[in-house]
Amino acid sequence: MVAKAGLLKLVTLTLLLMAAGGSHAQEELRKTFFKEADAALAAAETANAKLLAPRNYERGLKEYRDAESALQRGRNIEIVRSNAADATEYLRVAAEKAELAATALAQVMKSRQDAANARAPELSAEIWQKAQRKFADAIRLLERGDLKGSKRDEIEATSLYRDAELVAIKAQYLSETRRLLADADRARVGRYAPITLGKAKQLLADAERELSENRYDTDLPRSLAQQANYEAKHAIYLSEIVRKVRDKKLTAEQLVLQWEQPLQAIAGVADAVPNMEQGPDQLTEELVAFFEAQRNQLQSLEQEKAENELRIADMEEELRALDERLGGATAERAALIQRLEAQARVKQQFEQVEKMFTADEARVFREGDTIIMRLVGLNFDSGEAQLKSTNFDLLAKVEKAIDVFPRSERNT
Repeated sequence: MVAKAGLLKLVTLTLLLMAAGGSHAQEELRKTFFKEADAALAAAETANAKLLAPRNYERGLKEYRDAESALQRGRNIEIVRSNAADATEYLRVAAEKAELAATALAQVMKSRQDAANARAPELSAEIWQKAQRKFADAIRLLERGDLKGSKRDEIEATSLYRDAELVAIKAQYLSETRRLLADADRARVGRYAPITLGKAKQLLADAERELSENRYDTDLPRSLAQQANYEAKHAIYLSEIVRKVRDKKLTAEQLVLQWEQPLQAIAGVADAVPNMEQGPDQLTEELVAFFEAQRNQLQSLEQEKAENELRIADMEEELRALDERLGGATAERAALIQRLEAQARVKQQFEQVEKMFTADEARVFREGDTIIMRLVGLNFDSGEAQLKSTNFDLLAKVEKAIDVFPRSERNT
């Protein structure tokens, strides 16, 4: 009976709203039937149910859209109510299961985020996709209540995400080195510069080992990779030189003369005689001594500059302190002058007022900076409060005194 009464009220409300206008009626009906569904949808999205409880979330979203479609097409209001109610329930369950998954799958979600931060979807796509599939399996099993199966897939997904992260990190820091070494191998650099190329490969191996042992401490691997890049490029350069010598495109004498040219150019800058009669050793020593002297002089100048900056800072501080002291003295002097001027002005005003009255009319005297005037000549008849005409002249003088002291107070 209660249900019928409720349905009757619902139908009555619907008819009234439809009579009030189409669009307005739909809006009112939406507020009525979608209030709980909207709240459930917001809660599900906040809980990331689309990722962590996809089965219930998708079902809830379908029922929600069906309810909206039924309302827009003007279908039976009971269908709208039913779809909205089903959407509310599915989305509520989705939010609950998503919150459970967020706790149960916290470890794999952290590994997933770490891998994403390392650009694993881009730099380790194959392993990332495998991890994604295992992660989806773990969520699906957890949503169905299979905790054991979910835990198994979670462990596998976590391991795959960590592998993808490491591959991505290595790709970020070691890709250029690997490319250079691959180019060197294609150019058969190892045949002509095996020592330098071997050094580059060893540095790459050291960088990979460091990243494998501690993937988040990338300073040393980055430095090793940079050294490996240098050695790889150096090996490629040396191999070209050696190849030219072996192919007789460059004689040993030409090679030595080419290497002497940079020393001669540097000697010119250092104002040294480029004497290499017995080889470059003597010139090298002279150039090293010259540049060491230049470095020492530069250090001395930098130290002198720093000391001068400190002295300037101290002097600026002394100037600021002196300005503050002088500023305070100036302010005190100005305040003193102002007080003296005020006192002189009050004295002048007192003398001016004092001369206005006779001894029978008023007593004028000072108490500090205050001027007090008592009107002894202002009298009233006994029992009367009316002024006499004989007092008008005295009152006129009082008005003039007030003009001299506009802030004065009258006492009788």
